[in-house]
Amino acid sequence: MNEECVSIFVISDSAGETASKLASAAIAQYQDLNICLVRKTFINEKEDLMEALETARSSNSMIIHTMISTELVNIANQYCEEHQLFCMDILSPIVGEIEQRSHVKPNRMPGALHFLDKNYFKRIEAMEFAVTYDDGKDPNGFLEADIVLLGVSRTSKTPLSLFLANKNLKVANLPLIPQAHIPKQLWEIDAKKIVGLTNDPHVLNRIRQERMKAYGLNPDTAYSNIDKINEELKFAQDLYQKLGCIVINVADRSIEETSSMILHLLEIDEHSYYG
Repeated sequence: MNEECVSIFVISDSAGETASKLASAAIAQYQDLNICLVRKTFINEKEDLMEALETARSSNSMIIHTMISTELVNIANQYCEEHQLFCMDILSPIVGEIEQRSHVKPNRMPGALHFLDKNYFKRIEAMEFAVTYDDGKDPNGFLEADIVLLGVSRTSKTPLSLFLANKNLKVANLPLIPQAHIPKQLWEIDAKKIVGLTNDPHVLNRIRQERMKAYGLNPDTAYSNIDKINEELKFAQDLYQKLGCIVINVADRSIEETSSMILHLLEIDEHSYYG
C-alpha cells in the first residue's frame, strides 16, 4: 500500500457538497491509496480564500472549487495557474454556457442550490436527529422518529441511521444488551416503525474480533465470545418477537441493501420525504 498521501482540497462558498461528492467518487477508485480530502467551506472573503490556497500549495494539493463570485473564481484560477497546481473550476464553465445561450445573467448567490432545494434543510434536520438519538442516548427520540433501529453491537445501527437520515428520515437507534433495561418509550410506539437488526453469530464473531484487533486489543474477549454472542442474539430475537417488529439479518449485506429492505418492509416511499 502506498503510504504517500495524495491531497485534494475542496474550496467552496457554501457547504462544499457538490465538489466533495465529485472528489469522493474519484477517491473510491483508489481503495489502497492514502488520499486526504480537505474541505475549506463557506469561503466568501479574499483573505480566507488566499489562506486556503496557500495551505493547499504547501502540500502540492489538487484543488476543486465551487465558488460563484467572479472575483474569487479568478483569484483561485490565477493562483493555481501561477503555482502550477491542479485546479478544477466546476461551476464557471456551466454557468457561463447557460448565460451565453440564454442571455440571462446568473444571480451569483453563494449556496443558491440549498435555497432552491427545500429538502436540504430537512436532510440536515434528519442528520442532526440521527446524531442526537444515536445509541439510545435519549429514548424520547423514539416517539418522534420515523424509524427506530434495534440491535446488538456491530449490526450497523449507526451507519444505517445516518444513511436513512440522508433520505430525510428521522432515525433513532438502541443497542441491545441482555438483562439491560428496555426504555418504556419503546413500548409506546407503533411496532410498524421498529426494525430489529440481527446477524449470523460467526459473522458477528469475526467482525468483533477485527474490531478488537483494530484497537490493538486481544481479539478473544467476552465481547467476541461465540456463546456470549448467541446469548445476545437470542435476547434480541425474543424482544423482537414481543414487540412484533420486522427483523432483518444484516450479515454480508451492504448498508444500501439493508436500507432498501427497511424502506420496502416498512412500506415507506422515500420519495415522499423529499416533498
